[in-house]
Amino acid sequence: MPLAVVLILLVVGSLLFHLVSPWTFTELASNWGMVDFTVDITLYVTGFVFVVVNLFMAYCVIKFRHRKGARAAYEPENKKLETILTTITAVGVALMLTPGLFVWAKFVDVPDDAHVVEAVGQQWHWTFRMPGEDGRLGEVDAERISNDNPFGMDPDDPNGQDDILVYSPEIHVPVDKPVKFLLRSKDVLHDFAVAQFRVKMDLVPGMNTFLWLTPTREGRFEILCEELCGVGHHTMRGAVVVDNADDYKLWLAQQSSFAALNARPAGDASIGAAQYTVCATCHGQQGEGNLAMNAPRIAGQSAWYLKRQIMNYKRGVRGTHEDDKFGSQMVGMVAGLVDEQAVDNVVAHIQTFPDHPAEATMTGGDVAAGAKHYNVCAYCHGKDGMGVQALNAPRTAGMSDWYLARQLQYFKDDVRGGHLQDYYGMQMGFMGDILHDEQAIRDVVAYMNTL
Repeated sequence: MPLAVVLILLVVGSLLFHLVSPWTFTELASNWGMVDFTVDITLYVTGFVFVVVNLFMAYCVIKFRHRKGARAAYEPENKKLETILTTITAVGVALMLTPGLFVWAKFVDVPDDAHVVEAVGQQWHWTFRMPGEDGRLGEVDAERISNDNPFGMDPDDPNGQDDILVYSPEIHVPVDKPVKFLLRSKDVLHDFAVAQFRVKMDLVPGMNTFLWLTPTREGRFEILCEELCGVGHHTMRGAVVVDNADDYKLWLAQQSSFAALNARPAGDASIGAAQYTVCATCHGQQGEGNLAMNAPRIAGQSAWYLKRQIMNYKRGVRGTHEDDKFGSQMVGMVAGLVDEQAVDNVVAHIQTFPDHPAEATMTGGDVAAGAKHYNVCAYCHGKDGMGVQALNAPRTAGMSDWYLARQLQYFKDDVRGGHLQDYYGMQMGFMGDILHDEQAIRDVVAYMNTL
C-alpha cells in the first residue's frame, strides 16, 4: 500500500509541478514555431503515458495486494490486450515522430536568399566569417591556422580577399531575413545553440554542418555551447544581435575584410615611443609598473592582449564600472590614442622593453595550495604562465602580483567582465569562482610568482 501512495503522489506532484512551475520556454525569436509544436506533442504523449502507467501500477498494487487465502490466476495469452497495447503504442510513437519529420524536411531546405554566416568554434570561444560582395567564402584549411591567421584563410584564394572576419564572440544579423549558419570546429565537438531560435547543431571536427533560421525580432540573444567541450565549456558564450536594416548596415560597415586586415600597417615602435610618454608617468619608462600609482607591469605582456585591453578602454567595455576607479583613470588616458594605428604603435614600443619579472610584493600565500588552484588556470594560461593567444589567455608569469590579485577579485565581483561585450572578462568571472575567498586568491598568485 505505501508503494501505491508513492506512485499516486508522484503523478500528482509531477502534474502540479508542470502547471505551476516558473520554468518554461524562452520567448520565440525565429520562424521555428514548428519546433515548439513538436516538443509540445512529445510532452503530451509521454506525459499521458507517464500518468496512465503509474496510476495503473498503483491500481494493480492496491487491487492485487496480498490477502490471506487469495490465489493468483495465470493467463499466458490475451490477444485482445496485446492488440490494444500494440495499437496505442504505434499511434503514440507516430504522433511523436511524424511532426519531427516535417520539421527536418524544412530544416534541410535552406532558402536560396539566405544570408550566410560561418560560425567557428574552438576552446572556448566563437568567431565568425561572412562572404563579401562576391557572395562566396574563401577556402580555409586547418593547417594554415595560426595566431596571425586564426581562420586558416588561404591568402592566394581571390574569393577570400573580401571575406568579412569577425574575431569576436558577437555577430550581427538582420531581422526578418533568413540566415544560414555554416558551422566549423577547430578542435573538438561543440554545439551552436541559441535558446530563443529553437534550432541548434553540433560542430564536428573535419566536417561542415549548418542550420538556418529567420530572426523575427530584434535583440541580443546568447549563444551557448551545448556539447561538453572541456574545462571551459560553461564559459563558451557569445551573442547573436538581431538588428534592423539600418543598424545592420552600420555594423557591417565597421567590420574588416581579410584583405584590409592584411594591408593594415604594423605598429611603429619609434612613433609609439613619443605616444608612450604619457603612459610612462604611471607605468614607468620601461613598463616596469608602479604600485604607488596603481599601474601594473606591462613589459613582457603579450602584444595582442595589451591592444585588446586598450581598445576595451577606448570602447567603454572596460573601466566604466562604478567600482573600477583605476580603470576609469585609464579611460581618460587612452583617449589620447586617437585611432587603432596609434594603439598599435604604442604596443609596438612596449614590446621593445626588457623582460624582467616584476618583484613579488604579496605575502601570506600558500604556494602548494595555489598550485592546486592553478591546475585549472593552466588549461588556458599555460603551465608556465606565459599565456596562450589561441585561448585568449594573457601572460601571468612575472607580472605584478598585486595587480593579478586585484583583477581576480574584480572578476569575482563582476567589476570586470560585467559589460555585455566583455566576453573574455565574463569567462574569467566564471572561472574565478573556483577561488572561493581572498586567501585562495593569495595562494594562486603566490604560485604564479614562482613561474
